Amino acid sequence: MQINLSELFTCEGKEKDYTPDIEMTCFHGPDGTYEIREKKPVVLHVKHTGGRKLEATGKAALSLMIPCSRCLELVKVDFDLDIDISLDLNQSEEDRVENLDEQPYISGNYLDVDQLVRNELLLNLPMKVLCDENCKGICNRCGRNLNHGDCQCERSSPDPRMSVIQD
Repeated sequence: MQINLSELFTCEGKEKDYTPDIEMTCFHGPDGTYEIREKKPVVLHVKHTGGRKLEATGKAALSLMIPCSRCLELVKVDFDLDIDISLDLNQSEEDRVENLDEQPYISGNYLDVDQLVRNELLLNLPMKVLCDENCKGICNRCGRNLNHGDCQCERSSPDPRMSVIQD
């Protein structure tokens, strides 16, 4: 959803609250695409601080289905995102790139809420997701989920120094 911010530029100090819905149904992260299971409307408070500069604060809450790092079972991961950004709409796209202050969620006078939430999710993704602290993972030979029971694969790994004798 896009929010038109031009209505805030009528006078300095003008503030407005927004509660847009998150329109995206899946999140395309660096390790894959994750389904968004639950989502609540984003709560944003935007204040014009003067000179086409804005301060935006708010919260977003959603849940992603992310595969377990060991057994690949889907795990529901909840995110409560705090949003606190400063927007300078005087800068052009080239100026933002030059200053390493890229804001892909700003286009003209519009704020793309879905892109803002995507950026916050990227910063808050966990390094590793586990379905359980004691997750056994999958068998590296047959691929069976070892949390559901043992497989019949040979577990012993021969010592490579003894390969001549074993042959």
